[in-house]
Amino acid sequence: MSQQAEPLNVEAIREDFPILQREFDDTQLVYLDNAATTQTPEPVVETIADYYRRYNANVHRGIHQLSQEASIAYEEAHDRVAEFIGASGGREEVIFTKNTTESVNLVAYAWGLEELGPGDEIVLTEMEHHANLVTWQQIAKRTGAECKYIPITDEGRLDMDAARELITDETEMVAAVHVSNTLGTVNPVSELAAIAHDHDAYMFVDAAQSVPNRSVDVEAIDADFLAFSGHKMCGPTGIGVLYGKQHILESMEPYLYGGEMILKVTFEDSKWNELPWKYEAGTPVISQGIALAEACDYLDDIGMDRIERHEARLAEYAYDRLTEHDDVEVYGPPGDDRGGLVAFNVDSVHAHDLSSILNDSAVAIRAGDHCTQPLHDVLGATASARASFYIYNTKTEVDKLVEAVDDARQLFS
Repeated sequence: MSQQAEPLNVEAIREDFPILQREFDDTQLVYLDNAATTQTPEPVVETIADYYRRYNANVHRGIHQLSQEASIAYEEAHDRVAEFIGASGGREEVIFTKNTTESVNLVAYAWGLEELGPGDEIVLTEMEHHANLVTWQQIAKRTGAECKYIPITDEGRLDMDAARELITDETEMVAAVHVSNTLGTVNPVSELAAIAHDHDAYMFVDAAQSVPNRSVDVEAIDADFLAFSGHKMCGPTGIGVLYGKQHILESMEPYLYGGEMILKVTFEDSKWNELPWKYEAGTPVISQGIALAEACDYLDDIGMDRIERHEARLAEYAYDRLTEHDDVEVYGPPGDDRGGLVAFNVDSVHAHDLSSILNDSAVAIRAGDHCTQPLHDVLGATASARASFYIYNTKTEVDKLVEAVDDARQLFS
């Protein structure tokens, strides 16, 4: 059996995450809030500590040894992230931001404000995270462009027939989530990109819930832009990534101005630095970038295909266990079109109450609208409970989730 076909050695993986040994009232933590933030393994924590202990310095601004070491590590981190997502252009196509939201805003402001106008259309989906939806919504208001939304089917999949009708020659940007953070739906972003390009539109992929959990190749997707965050993939908080095709990034104006992003400054004008530094104004996210590269190594050592299969098995098991009861509604499609999460509601139990009761059993989930209020309107729900799985979760933990849900049901019956 090849390594990629082998199941994960979850017990060994859990040893890299001492936080998972925490107990609350003598009950061991069950952490199922990974779609919000994953935990950070010891090798990544040590990488951050090593930077601050051994070569903490500002990058690109000094010829002393510490600055040189920091600069090399930071620049090479861009190359490592590019390799992780299949970007053959290397560091020139990888911009470090502070999160996925900033990556979306960078494109919306640097490209959208310059290129969009009345009569232009932006096509999104009904399942977008607020980071994508609100940003393009507000850019449309400022430019006179119009946002249109691809609807979802009753099972929570994209209506691709509607997508083909909505994406027209008036479309300038298609911005779609790869894996829904609420439905778990894995969207056909390659197909959307092909439709967009047939109409000379750009394709922006929100990959915050896909890059951490499955093998993503930006060139196979043919994405013009793709964004994700480090803290959802065993990396630190405070770092996001924007991938962009080099020729597009070169044609755009900067999003932020200041030090480092310049090549030449006079009292009259300024010239911009080369990629990717053109978009990384000021002191960048140095330790976070270096640690993100280590997180890429950590995940690759496990194997992204193995991670995807592990999460899919847990999500399928959770889906089956939760739907054993008629009073539980699980949102999103069953089967292969689902990523590693389940959002659900229990009749007569509000999601926030459910989350609180689960917390009493040391089961950590997310409750609320998950930054998808319009999607919840479509679903006819004000909120939902969400359990999301990662490399260190087990079927036993899913059983504990279901047991805690049963306790909540009895309490409110």
